[in-house]
This record gives sequence, structure tokens and C-alpha cells, in this order.
Amino acid sequence: MQSPALRVLGRPVPILLALVATTSVMAQGARPSSESASPPIDWRSAEAGILTNQTQLTFRDRFVKAGESYFSPDGRRIIFQAVEQPTDEREPDEFYAMFVADLITAAESDGAPRWQLENIRRVSPTGSANTCGWFHPIDPDRILFATTIGPPTASDPPGFQRGTSRYRWSFPPEMRIVEAKLSELPLVPLAAEAKPGDPSDIPTNLLRLLAGDGRAYVAEGSISNDGRTLLFCSLETNEGDLFVKDLESGSITPLVMAPGYDGGPFFSPTGDRICYRSDRRGNNQLQLYVADLERDAEGRVIGATTEYAVTANSDVNWCPYWHPAGEHLVYASSTVGHRNYEIFVVDARSDDGAVPPQRRYGTNPRRITFADGADVLPVFDSTGAIMMWTSQRHDDRSSQVWIADFVMPLEPRTSDPGVGRVGGEAAPANGGAAR
Repeated sequence: MQSPALRVLGRPVPILLALVATTSVMAQGARPSSESASPPIDWRSAEAGILTNQTQLTFRDRFVKAGESYFSPDGRRIIFQAVEQPTDEREPDEFYAMFVADLITAAESDGAPRWQLENIRRVSPTGSANTCGWFHPIDPDRILFATTIGPPTASDPPGFQRGTSRYRWSFPPEMRIVEAKLSELPLVPLAAEAKPGDPSDIPTNLLRLLAGDGRAYVAEGSISNDGRTLLFCSLETNEGDLFVKDLESGSITPLVMAPGYDGGPFFSPTGDRICYRSDRRGNNQLQLYVADLERDAEGRVIGATTEYAVTANSDVNWCPYWHPAGEHLVYASSTVGHRNYEIFVVDARSDDGAVPPQRRYGTNPRRITFADGADVLPVFDSTGAIMMWTSQRHDDRSSQVWIADFVMPLEPRTSDPGVGRVGGEAAPANGGAAR
């Protein structure tokens, strides 16, 4: 049953100024100003026992910036958004394009990097704005992403604005979610690798519309592991709200319609919950939530019921993502500082079958990354043994895609299951029903 308390109050769409410090630095690739005079961190030593074989996948010689990357279900490909380096005197494109690449694992003994990308190809139309790529969980040939298809009408691109210290978060109304088959798309190589006669654009008739009509921003989409349900964010209600679309029947159901911008949602591995972030407090800080899902007798998602607070502090917490075991979330936080966002992992458990029921939301937050510069947008492969994220840890401080073996043990430490302490403030373990 749809939770009646998750309703919109009709406020104007917020611009998420809480992300100014992180994303403004990431957008222009500049070295962030230090909040102290401390020397650079030896991040490989600091991350020992957490991450190993940290490897940069995208580089500034090809991409001005790159990030928000996701694995294919079999781990053989990734999809990511990036801005290519121009091959002439032109300025770089204003908006992100969408790319797919083969993820190659090198032999351990040949001295090559543990991972590298090959066959990088653009899969979005020229001039369009794009974000939030995703692979279909069952059909490896299908991808989805949010795109304006053509150039967006908004004249202000997202990112750092020249001459100011402000970051503009863009919500093009033409943004909608499309699906494409990789086997049908032409190979559009990187500009630096293009040869005369190579294709240069993606025919828009190969993009099948999944959600959105071009009149309101619709993006941040992903599909449940069974391939049945599309989860996404829409500004059609004038705020960021969460919806699901049953891909079998085409029916659309509202899930989370609380005040403020609720976005960045993902299904849990078992499909019984979703995670997301919200600015519903209206204080320019983002917090993380998990909500239980309700399904009908046919398995169709028909609403969200109980909502749990995972963070409740004075920090900016965003981009949550499930570990494949379904008991933890990784996310980025300003806990360390607004000029140096870092990645954390936290408990997100709900075992109502246990006696007594066990709910651990917000317990055992543990820091994963320790490098200077922002580390954000963490994701796992299907095994949970490999983590990929967006980082500025390279010397040029541009935002690029990184990957590593994830070796941190996730067994819970000693803690009180009733209270989770995140960023110095207590977070209730069950957060209360969102009613």
C-alpha cells in the first residue's frame, strides 16, 4: 500500500547547494584548497586492509573528467559518463556523454595494471546531456541511461561556473531514461582514436524510451535484479520524488514523495528495499535512507512502507550503494571535510525474522578511502570483491574512474543494535515509519 505520509509539499526544486564544495572542485579538476597544512596522505598505506590494487581506469589525456561508473552483471564491461578532451582548439563539451568500455583484467605476473579499459565507445547522441548509465541485469546487450537526446534548452551547464565559486546542479527538463542495445549501436570511438570514415553519432531511433516525456527531468534510473522494475527519480511533481515502473505492464507507482529532493535510489540485491538520499530537512545537508517495499500477489511493487534513517548528522551524505550481500551501504560523506569527501561503509540490515527482530541502520560506519581530493560514487561488482568509484587522487586532481580489490571485512563490530552513531550524532536504528 502506498504510504500516505510520503507526500509533496509543493516547494520549488532545490539546487543542492550542499554539494557545492565537492562537485565544484571535481568539475573543474582543480587541486582543492587544503583545510590544514598537513602533508599529503600516503593513501595506499592508509587504505591497507581495506582496498588493494588501486588502479586508475580513465585518464585526463582522454577525458577532461569522468565518473559515475557501474559494472555490467558479469563484470566484463563498465558504463560511465565523461567529457572527452577535444582534439583541436575547441573548448571541451559542456555536458557529459555516456560511454561503455570493456574491463580487462591483466595477468597477475605480467607487470601490467590489474585492470584496464579497452574498446571505449560513446553510446549517447552528439550534443546531448547524459547521466546515470546502467546495465540490464539479465540481458548483457542492453543498457539504459538518462539523456536529453538532443542539446538541452537550458543554457547553463552543470558544474563549476567560471568567475565564481558556485556549482550549478542542472535539471534539464528534456532529460529522460532510454534503453539501447549495444549490438545495434554503431561503434563511436574516442575522438583521439577516430579515423576518416568512422561513425560519429548515434541514431536516435535506436534509443527506446523507458521513462519521461521531455517536459520534466527524469533520471537516476536502475532496474531490479529480476529485470522487471525500473526505479527512478522525477521532477514532474516539482520536487525530486521516487517512482517505479513495472516493465511488464507499464504501470508507474509513486514510492517516496516526501518534502525535499529524494534521489539516487537503488534496489537492494533481494529487491525488498531501496536506498536513497534526501535533503528533506531543508538545511543543505543530505541524509541517507532505506525503505521497505510492498508487492502485490503478482510480485509488482505497489508502494513503500517503513522508512529507516541510515544517517542523521550534520554532514552531507550521498550516493549510497548496496554491497551485494545486502547488509551494508557504501556512500560518500563530508565527515572529513567539504573539500575532501571520503567513502564510508555502514550497516543497513533488517532481519525481521530474527528473535528479537534485528535492525541495524547506521551502525558501524567505517572509512574506506583516505586520499586527498574527493572520493565519491562508490559501487561494487556482483561479487562484492571489487569496488569502483570516482576519485581525484591522481596528481592532476581531475575527477576520474578508479577501481580496486575490496578486502575490508564486513562482519559487524561490537555495537548496540538500537543506536547507530554516524558523523558524531546518534541515528535511530529504525528511523520511524515514514507515514
